Amino acid sequence: MRRIAVLAGLICGLTLCSPAVATGTHDDTDNLYSAEACKRPSQSNFKFHIYYNTAQGGAWRNIGYSVYNFADVPDGVDGAVSPLRFCNSGSGSGKGIKNNAASGENSHYKYMARLYYNSGYKGAQDAMGPYQYIDRFPHVYNQNASFQWT
Repeated sequence: MRRIAVLAGLICGLTLCSPAVATGTHDDTDNLYSAEACKRPSQSNFKFHIYYNTAQGGAWRNIGYSVYNFADVPDGVDGAVSPLRFCNSGSGSGKGIKNNAASGENSHYKYMARLYYNSGYKGAQDAMGPYQYIDRFPHVYNQNASFQWT
């Protein structure tokens, strides 16, 4: 019995309780690799939807967690980063989100969605309350670098 407890402690120490999970790396990899990111926005569990074109048109990406810099999202490999890109086959598909988004939608029931001009949640911003959308970002149209739930 003691051997099992020691083994469980080692497993926790090496995986489940590691600082990487506690610091949010897991959230970053979910934004990059989760199937939720590219589902139709109405079917995704990720509640912020960002679009390439105005009026929620063209390619989209669903975002579940705050993103410090759309161009440099940690991808789960120590020190490696990848850009967050638009999904599906619409206009803008495969392009990086940073400085390419025109509209958005917040389908969360509780949190504000904020899209920022600069990385690190800084600069001008467009904010969407619960269940709100913006057909054309007035402050960060095609100049957007980070996203945060508040």
